[in-house]
Amino acid sequence: MPEAEEPRWLVEDGVGEIRALLVQHGEVLAAKLRWPGEITAGEQYAAQLASKRGGTRRGVALLDSGIEVLVDHLPVHATEGARGTVRITRAPIAERGRFKRAQGRWVDGDDKRSPPATVFDMGKPTRSFEAGLWEEIWHAASSGTLEFPGGAIVCSVTPAMTVIDIDGDAVPRDLALSAIPAIARALHWFDLGGSIGIDFPTLEAKTDRRLVDSALDQALADWPHERTAMNGFGFVQLVARLEGPSLLHRFAASRVGMCACMALRVAERVDGAGITQLTVHPALKAKLKPEWLDELRRRTGRDLRIETDPTLALEAPHAQVVSA
Repeated sequence: MPEAEEPRWLVEDGVGEIRALLVQHGEVLAAKLRWPGEITAGEQYAAQLASKRGGTRRGVALLDSGIEVLVDHLPVHATEGARGTVRITRAPIAERGRFKRAQGRWVDGDDKRSPPATVFDMGKPTRSFEAGLWEEIWHAASSGTLEFPGGAIVCSVTPAMTVIDIDGDAVPRDLALSAIPAIARALHWFDLGGSIGIDFPTLEAKTDRRLVDSALDQALADWPHERTAMNGFGFVQLVARLEGPSLLHRFAASRVGMCACMALRVAERVDGAGITQLTVHPALKAKLKPEWLDELRRRTGRDLRIETDPTLALEAPHAQVVSA
């Protein structure tokens, strides 16, 4: 009998972004995304204390890059203008209408601990994921929707929390139970964390609510979190460690940027000799940085032509190789 395949992280270093997928038996279990140059949880940066709240050990530090970080664990004797080191505990997160500053911890100058290894460090580099794997995750995150037999879950980000709604026409208890595998998949696929609210159908019977609670416990056994029991209105709240923006946050705050990187990926994957012709919605053309286009030319070994078509959706770029 062949040995069971262990899940493994694969890392695709794309133009404009780095993607990671946890794959087992050809199926995606989890996904993560990083944009080059952004600060990340676990990293340490030199900083200057810009302000300190009176009577507390909290304040605001300014990294040498100009990024502001909300910091805690300040030394009692720390004064504004002091130099030090900040370890990031949560990367900045852009949301509709506001920007959550990064959070960090002021660390002692003698603390030389290396940042923890991430899946981007430990994963196996690959030139390109198997066809369809990243696309499935990407389009699911773009719509915020995952279907399951008899219904679908719809995920959306708000300033307070990420909300998961359940739609379907089955009996409420059956609908709630059927939605749980999709909920567990969304948490991993979209790299969710922080406060997450799940709006299950209202279940009148306490026995039904306990049944759904038990099924949810089993489905999320490998996902570190705390949660409330389902209340009488079918609402459950999850709380998990939040280290940075989820895929849903990135689409909510930077949809054009997400679509631009996907367009470059589509163009990189076409084969043939000639010129790469990439056709995109006009809004994407301005988002395609010159250095990204130069990198695409270098990777493909072909010249590049950008065309626009206002009838194309942002999420539906088209690429082909044409003769010179």
